[in-house]
Amino acid sequence: MYKPEPIDTSEIKLPDSISELTEKIAENVHENWSASRIAEGWTLGTERDDVKKTTPCLVPYSELPETEKEYDRKTAIETLKTIIALGYEIKKQN
Repeated sequence: MYKPEPIDTSEIKLPDSISELTEKIAENVHENWSASRIAEGWTLGTERDDVKKTTPCLVPYSELPETEKEYDRKTAIETLKTIIALGYEIKKQN
């Protein structure tokens, strides 16, 4: 039986200065998800329907409900924390 073993990032604290990057990554996560869904034949609908392949989330990130944005943010935050946990540094080039 599969037992997930993600990298432990519980001790990693992201600096406040990285919040803009977090939001940009979250938006890009949504853009990639949307592109994949569209390529699979999904379209915008009022509710998610796996048979009809409709979802209300095929909208720009800025139009997503906050609950959906939070899902993408968690993915972005965990990705950034994993990068740091693996010994890499994140810094913005000027």
